[in-house]
Amino acid sequence: MSIAPFLLFAFVASITPGPTNILILANSQHHGVKATLPALISGCVAASMIVLISGAGAGEILRQYPLVRQVMSWGGVAWLSWMSWQLYSAPAANLSAKQSHRFTARAAALLQVVNPKTWMMALAVVSLFAPTGSHALRDIAFMALWFLLISIGCLLCWAWLGKAVNRVFRTTVAMVRFQRLMALCLLISAWAGGLA
Repeated sequence: MSIAPFLLFAFVASITPGPTNILILANSQHHGVKATLPALISGCVAASMIVLISGAGAGEILRQYPLVRQVMSWGGVAWLSWMSWQLYSAPAANLSAKQSHRFTARAAALLQVVNPKTWMMALAVVSLFAPTGSHALRDIAFMALWFLLISIGCLLCWAWLGKAVNRVFRTTVAMVRFQRLMALCLLISAWAGGLA
């Protein structure tokens, strides 16, 4: 199997906007790239572990029991809707780094578990790219490692973009508008992913 199609898929899956990307951007905007790294690494590790677990066979549960997938999806939609409301409703006074809520490493990892985009991506990886043969599990582990490295690079781009936002939107009003736009993007991505 050629690894190039998988690497391209991993890049596209990681760089395209989704709940994790938007929350990394917003967190970096308020707290900086360095403070965002624990959430970034945690989210990437959790997503790559889901790829590994799905490849090892656990992904079959979601295929065989659509109700489990549906409950996870709706749980994810509810949680992300709440997070988008928190982001949207934060007043201008709460936008300072000391007062705004951080996207923690624990929250980033848990987000991957309830994020429909992560599970659909992992199932797509297993369906499209999973190797067969005597060393299939080892090959899936390497795929999960490649996914980890690519997703870290992609989310670092989102974190740097969040830091750059502070240079573009210099007034409190502009920052609040940007934050509310990100909150709406998070809500849309949650509902679009949950209904897919």
